Amino acid sequence: MNKINNAIKELRKGNFILIHDSDGRENETDLVVAAEFVTPGHIAKMRMNGGGLICMAIDRDISERLGLPFMVDIYQSTDNKFPLLKYLTPDDIPYDDRSSFSISINHRETFTGIPDRDRALTIRRFGEFCKKLPDDARIEFGRKFRSPGHVWLLISSGIENREGHTELSTALLKMAGLTPVAAICEMLDSNTHRALSREDAIRYAKKHNLTFLEANDVKEAYENQHLSIKKP
Repeated sequence: MNKINNAIKELRKGNFILIHDSDGRENETDLVVAAEFVTPGHIAKMRMNGGGLICMAIDRDISERLGLPFMVDIYQSTDNKFPLLKYLTPDDIPYDDRSSFSISINHRETFTGIPDRDRALTIRRFGEFCKKLPDDARIEFGRKFRSPGHVWLLISSGIENREGHTELSTALLKMAGLTPVAAICEMLDSNTHRALSREDAIRYAKKHNLTFLEANDVKEAYENQHLSIKKP
């Protein structure tokens, strides 16, 4: 639990933590930070030290309030008009049954949406927006954001159903009492041209004094917290 407690403290301070899913899944490590605290400096670090796709993982309750669809559902609902989409269904993902991708967004105050300042604005404002969704959340969402954009949204299916970085990061933020919207980015290796190995990710964490978590660390802590809440 010490690692979990340290991770929670760091997330509350707006700092990065690292989460590795598992050797039998993607076998990747993501940089993770609470969306509501993201600055251009966070984006620059993800870009340079992560190198993967910078996305936002969001809790499923938030996605349901906003009516956010999975991208695959959009494809399936429009494949009569655009037959090509029928052939692009992601039904052969080697590490999972379903993609967590939803739509991509930019905040309406951004210019192109891609510079560090723009992506930080989109992510931070979305995190702040989700902290307390208004009654007219869908209308207000449309007032503040546009799609397509440069930050993809990933919808959590719940850590009890799926153990991807989307679920792990949002579960950890809930344990921290923060808005369950995380900015995440895969860590890549420019020498091997593959995902950064677990060992190298651990070395990076030690060098930069960051907390490194495994999927089981998060899942066990989350389950223990919920069991303690359910006890009379």
